[in-house]
Amino acid sequence: MNLPLFIAKRITFNSERTFSKLIVRIAILGIMLGLAVMILSVAIVKGFKSEIREKVRGFSGDIQISKLDLNTSFENSPFSVSKDTLNQLASMPGVSYLQAFATKPGIINTNNEVEGVVLKGVDRSYRWEYFKNTLVAGNVIDFSDSVKARTQILISKYTADRLNLKVGDDFLMYFIENSLRKRKFVIQGIYNLGVEEVDKTFVIGDLSLIRSLNKWNKSQVGGYELRVDDFNQLEETTNQIYDNINIELRSFSVKDYYPTIFEWLSLLDVNAQVILVLMMAVAVINMISALLIMILERTNMIGILKALGSTNWNVRKIFLYNAAYLIGFGLLLGNILGIGLGLIQAETHFFKLDQASYYMSFVPVQLEIQDILLLNAGTLIISILVLLIPSLLVTRISPLKAISFK
Repeated sequence: MNLPLFIAKRITFNSERTFSKLIVRIAILGIMLGLAVMILSVAIVKGFKSEIREKVRGFSGDIQISKLDLNTSFENSPFSVSKDTLNQLASMPGVSYLQAFATKPGIINTNNEVEGVVLKGVDRSYRWEYFKNTLVAGNVIDFSDSVKARTQILISKYTADRLNLKVGDDFLMYFIENSLRKRKFVIQGIYNLGVEEVDKTFVIGDLSLIRSLNKWNKSQVGGYELRVDDFNQLEETTNQIYDNINIELRSFSVKDYYPTIFEWLSLLDVNAQVILVLMMAVAVINMISALLIMILERTNMIGILKALGSTNWNVRKIFLYNAAYLIGFGLLLGNILGIGLGLIQAETHFFKLDQASYYMSFVPVQLEIQDILLLNAGTLIISILVLLIPSLLVTRISPLKAISFK
């Protein structure tokens, strides 16, 4: 029979002492809150990174190919590649698809207001799956009628609110070249990406219109957007793309295109690590306090066990088993609280955010089983290992003094 485990169970479930109950409950509460906060911290950080990354990827793709020159403006330099090259790029390992685009600066003039924007032109092969989820009104461009498609345009909710526009309204956009040129557009849809750099800048239109304005031929584009299968392999895929394109072209990833956003996302990992360390420290300190009080409260029992021949290690195991039970109970409650709050937030979006500051209108949560298991295992193992130190107090207790201790 495992005597230390048997005694630990008796202490845990049948003890009538009340002196240590308060500190034990506080220790359990510390473990519970610590784990719940750690679960929510990791889930929220992952949710933020995933949601914002998908927003940016949905608009700009993962990798862009453009002409290699000194042009840093929104006016793309035109280039064309053969169909064989496009097929080769699209069939490369790790590449999901590619699509053509071009950009051209313009000025919207309507309702006695003027707004500078960048027209992003796309064609009928453009993947609208993600963009449809950002629409707050209207629909995407309908390329079934090529004539009407050239007059249809998508604008952001930010621009629509500033210019007091809605779906179905029309306006003039001016393009400044050697001579001022203007085109009339009808608002087909209004999107709200939530990324300030995009919402304040871009409107979406027909690529053929930009070709016409710039006098490009039908094969010329401003660039290509590529989507990768695994975002974790983004840098490797970007380098492979660069090795397989013409020397006059360049490829760069979405991280290079939006460095500020991805640097901010990387800082979230540091914040999460700090929270994990602090919560773990609080939980461990609470358990150390509880263990010390339990040892001091049972000094007589320790002296009797030692007098009967129990070793220091066997006596220490009694209190470590007891502490493991308290930690396990705290972990159970922490999982219920953390996962419960996470699921509620994921379903209801109860906790809101300022979208202008955080790119999101609510706190995103991404719960993953492996993260929860690792946090539980890490908390349990670290707590038990740390508690080995205060349990050394048992070795300093003399049986003779302990038996007479009151």
